[in-house]
Amino acid sequence: MYPGRKPPVGRRRENVNETIRAREVRAVFPDGETEVMPTAAALRKAQEMGLDLVVIAPTAVPPVAKAIDYGHYQYEQKKKAHEAKKKQHVVQVKEVKFRPNTDDHDYDFKKKHAIRFLQEGNRVKAVVQFRGREIAHTDLGRKLLMRFAEDLAQYGQVDGQPRLEGRAAHMIVSPLKSLKT
Repeated sequence: MYPGRKPPVGRRRENVNETIRAREVRAVFPDGETEVMPTAAALRKAQEMGLDLVVIAPTAVPPVAKAIDYGHYQYEQKKKAHEAKKKQHVVQVKEVKFRPNTDDHDYDFKKKHAIRFLQEGNRVKAVVQFRGREIAHTDLGRKLLMRFAEDLAQYGQVDGQPRLEGRAAHMIVSPLKSLKT
């Protein structure tokens, strides 16, 4: 890389050893010793111990640098990122479609799926699709959605009343806080 050029976008440049640009750092050594000293002196002391000088807190004044093995530091950072990624759960909106004259067995089958989605922590969007002349009977769709909301009351809460948009009525059910794991 040429002098004065910035590192490529997307790659984060780590402040390690000679790439530390601060004049002085708060150096932390393995024996617990902490002192503010010029970067060159801290680097020399870390290299005498056979370690790298890595900036841990670049925004602090002066920046905090720790004398550790850089390879081990990178491994620990990747491990922390992996653990954090594993713990987070993305909530999805699962859709369950009905027709105004959906049969009881089909209704129960779709209700079971909706219950499973809510237990997994996802939101459920219940949609009643009207075709042709069925649009004249929107009251059937509303009744179906209200029945669906009552059946799922112990698993989730309705986010608003059923709404009619175009040729479909829909409502969203969110999982209860106690069900989320």
